[in-house]
Amino acid sequence: MLDPDVIVAIADELAAAERDHTTVPLLTARHPDMTVEDSYAVQNEWRARGIAAGRRLVGRKIGLTSKVMQAATGITEPDYGAIFADMVFENGAVIPHDRFSNVRIEVELAFVLRDAVEGPDATIFDVLRACEYVVPALEILSSRIEMQGRTIVDTISDNAAIGGMVYGGNPVAIGEVDLRWVSALLYRNEVIEESGVAAAVLNHPAAGVVWLANKLAQHDDRLEAGEIVLAGSFTRPMWVHPGDTVLADYRELGTISCRFV
Repeated sequence: MLDPDVIVAIADELAAAERDHTTVPLLTARHPDMTVEDSYAVQNEWRARGIAAGRRLVGRKIGLTSKVMQAATGITEPDYGAIFADMVFENGAVIPHDRFSNVRIEVELAFVLRDAVEGPDATIFDVLRACEYVVPALEILSSRIEMQGRTIVDTISDNAAIGGMVYGGNPVAIGEVDLRWVSALLYRNEVIEESGVAAAVLNHPAAGVVWLANKLAQHDDRLEAGEIVLAGSFTRPMWVHPGDTVLADYRELGTISCRFV
């Protein structure tokens, strides 16, 4: 693994990039021997600093769980990141575009847990049993590391490229709908740009949460009761710019909208 001082230095650099809304050069270009475990060590250092500064951890995001997202990024391994309370926006929010870097939107489902889920042998039945409800969500991607040539190591270090999330629509309990067939239409400025079906996430969106619970166990961590888990996108990321209005229509699960200024 990288020297602990290097891990700390990278976390410092990424914290500054988040604060200043800038990007830094590829980590893998500067540290070619950097591993996935190194990148999670960077992310954990960054997350610990946020908590020490008073930020409240409310959930996790899972990324790169669908073929469409893997094709869009060239990365075939899922990853995860942390969600703080100050990253969560309500339906209809007006969001400062310059708070983020390389701003894109993804369509997802968010699982809200009633009970903890612990690996390393969690199953989809454990996740469905522990879930209080599922709600439509948009993930706001923000890349603090330059985009061209990114690897899974760069993305994980960058807190899996999450900038924020918007939630809305109609929450549903497990069993009320077939989650595999939840679909969404994604519009930017009243023009449809993307569409997708939630089964694109590992054949069932809850499977993403299973992957996360078992992955967290490798890092002596677990999903806690009350956490929000973004299960992974089932559309390609859509670029957004200042002045853009975004709307996602989930049919019977309602709509989510936000505007970037």
